[in-house]
Amino acid sequence: ETFPVLYILHGGGEDERGWATQGKTDLIVDNLIAAKKAVPMLVVMPDANMPQPAFGEGGLKQFERELKEAIIPFVEKNYRVKAGAANRALAGLSMGGLHTLYTGIKNTDLFSSLGVFSSGWINPAQNELAEAQYSFMKENLSTINSNLKNFWIAMGGKEDIAWKNCQLMMEKLKEIGVKHQYSEYPGGHTWPVWRNNIYNFAPLLFR
Repeated sequence: ETFPVLYILHGGGEDERGWATQGKTDLIVDNLIAAKKAVPMLVVMPDANMPQPAFGEGGLKQFERELKEAIIPFVEKNYRVKAGAANRALAGLSMGGLHTLYTGIKNTDLFSSLGVFSSGWINPAQNELAEAQYSFMKENLSTINSNLKNFWIAMGGKEDIAWKNCQLMMEKLKEIGVKHQYSEYPGGHTWPVWRNNIYNFAPLLFR
């Protein structure tokens, strides 16, 4: 048997252990699969820390390359997984959400679902990056909307430090016409919120 793959990314100051230890991803996803609420899938949790700073385009671009040229080929060569965009999802929290936005939107030929948890382009520090992405979205709107089965954005309520940035971004998505879903679960920028996010996001995938 072969399986689809969810690639899930940690936040700033953490590494590949975040989703495994604090995120309890194994328990959450295994229970969803056992209850037949989620499709059996492989979950890959890479280290998304790059040599260049994460919040600049350098670090974002480095990770995009690492994912496309090293991580995905390694997973598809060594594990029993299904290839193709329909069988790949990308998600991340906070900094990992920025990686998901940067890499996911540009590569909807590689991923059919994106999950952006407690994230959004940082205003004003990342305005240049944000504007470049909005321009790309306008030019490639029909491709993005037809390729993405799920573009799922979640926030930890108004107390989430990324809340305002996320609202500004979603206003732009609505203005451009990018299809997306929004979910809110109170608790701020914390692991109980992100556990709830994976609990609600995983059942949407690969159906």
